[in-house]
This record gives sequence, C-alpha cells and structure tokens, in this order.
Amino acid sequence: MRIDVHAHYFSPEYLAVLAGFGASKDSLEPGYRLLHPTRAADFAERFPAMDRAGIAKEILSVSGVAPYFAEEASAVEAARFANDLYADLVREQPDRFAAFGVLPMPHIGPSLAELARTLDELDFWGITVTTSILGTSPAHAQFDPIYAELDRRGAVLFLHPAGLACGSPLLKENGLTWPLGAPFEDTMTILEFMQAGFTQKFPNVKMIVPHLGGTLPFLMQRLDHMAQRFMPGKGVPSENARKFWYDTVNGHGPSLHAAIATFGVDRLVFGTDWPFWNGEAHQLAADYLAASGLTPDQLAAIDSGNLRALFGSRIPG
Repeated sequence: MRIDVHAHYFSPEYLAVLAGFGASKDSLEPGYRLLHPTRAADFAERFPAMDRAGIAKEILSVSGVAPYFAEEASAVEAARFANDLYADLVREQPDRFAAFGVLPMPHIGPSLAELARTLDELDFWGITVTTSILGTSPAHAQFDPIYAELDRRGAVLFLHPAGLACGSPLLKENGLTWPLGAPFEDTMTILEFMQAGFTQKFPNVKMIVPHLGGTLPFLMQRLDHMAQRFMPGKGVPSENARKFWYDTVNGHGPSLHAAIATFGVDRLVFGTDWPFWNGEAHQLAADYLAASGLTPDQLAAIDSGNLRALFGSRIPG
C-alpha cells in the first residue's frame, strides 16, 4: 500500500481567507497557480494520477501557504478554516486522504488548543510547520511548548519550505525561490533544529523532512567535519540526521542512493509533492525509486513499511 506523505490541496475559499487577513500576493501565488476551481475538478485530475502512480492514500498538508498572522484572531480563524476543510476532505474520501493539521502560529496558547483539536477530534495524522514562522525559525525556543506537547504524544511533525528563498534576494531575482530555495530552506532549518538540540529535548517527536533532506546527503561529511563550529556539544550532524525521516521528493536516482547511504533506507518515506509535481513529474516521483535499482524490500519499506514507525496501526501490516 503506497502512501504519499507529501501532497497538498488548495481551495479558493482558503486562499481568499488568507488574502482577506492580509497575506501577500507573492505568498499565495503557489496556491493560486495550481488551483482548481472546484473540488470535483481537482479530484478529476488527482485521482487518476494517484492510480497511475500506485498511490492508495495522500496525507494532505497546506504547503507553504500557512495561516500565520501577527493578529491572533486572524491566525486562529484561518487555521481552523484550513483544518476543517481538510477534515471535510478526509470524511468525503477516507480511503484517499489523511491530513496533517496546521497551527495558528506564532501564538502558543491557541496553537496548543488547535493541536489538540486536530489530533483528538479531527483524528489527523500529525502536524505541519513551515521553515519560517513570520520570519522566525521554527527551531526557536519560543515554540518549544508545541514540541513538548508533540513529544508527549509521540506525534508526527511534517516540515515544509515557506518559499522565502532562505531570505536571498539573489535567489528570488533569478527565479530560484523554489528550485534552489526550497531545498536550501530544508537544509538550513534541519540544521537549526540540530543546533537547538531538538532530538535531545524532544526524542519522541517524529519529524519528516522533505526533498531527501535538501542538500544534507551531499554535504554531510563537510558538516560533520565542521560541527564544533556551529553546533558544539550537540553531537555531529550525521548522527542527528538519522533521528529524522525524509520524503523521497527528488526524482534523481543518485541523490536517492546518497540519501539511503546517509540516513538509512529505514528513514525514507514516499512523497510526490502533488500538485507542484503533476503530470510527468508526478509519475517520475513515483517511478524513479524502482528505476534507481532499489530492491523489492527497500521499495516496500519506503512505500509504507517505514510509516509503521511513524503512524503505527494506521498503516496496514
């Protein structure tokens, strides 16, 4: 049973809520660009693509289009709207969808309340955060109460780029916000979590990092060599990295093998990044694992087997 941990659904109503609370046009552009006007139109493209790729279920998340607002009431209303939307999708298509909840960050009290609602009442499979929360790293200590509650629950946390190009004007000017900026954000943020001692403080949080961990597999030896410069007393990156999970959104066989060598195949989970990867790209995200020469056991572990360590009995044995 192939389960896609990295998939998104965009609703015109949700984007309108964000716009109404002052979200910038640039921040909403990815959602508007990939939007279907109706749920039926979305399903008409999505479900055949899932079937062609052998995907039984998607775990939906809001991508970088997150309901983060300085005004608490706006953040709460937008987060509840997004979570209720996803809950409705799961109720309508329980065999096709599960969901990760989103929180009204940076407001800790309301976020803890929404965390409880999404996991306990809506029965979501975890929580998602982006690599920037109104300009603050999600690894900042101010968010520790959220992680402490996820740790208490042994819950899943799905990380996703915010689409801010790591704050680089050069990346933005050259149209590289998503081609390079997104994996750079993945890399930067997971290193920030390592610097914060995340795995030591919250060992029961099960974090999924997208895009094979960004550039981590390529840079791991360099990072280990220089660890005492940027994370003294926090171990070495290669050891910390094996305490996270990584989705397979990448498409390049040599990169996949580097990730397996770096993290272990038991730390990889299947993802496609629908609808950012659609059409031929979506099929590539599904097919490149087998085309890269992985064994049947490795493929089975990535498709669903490794998810049992994350989601337990939700995953068929």
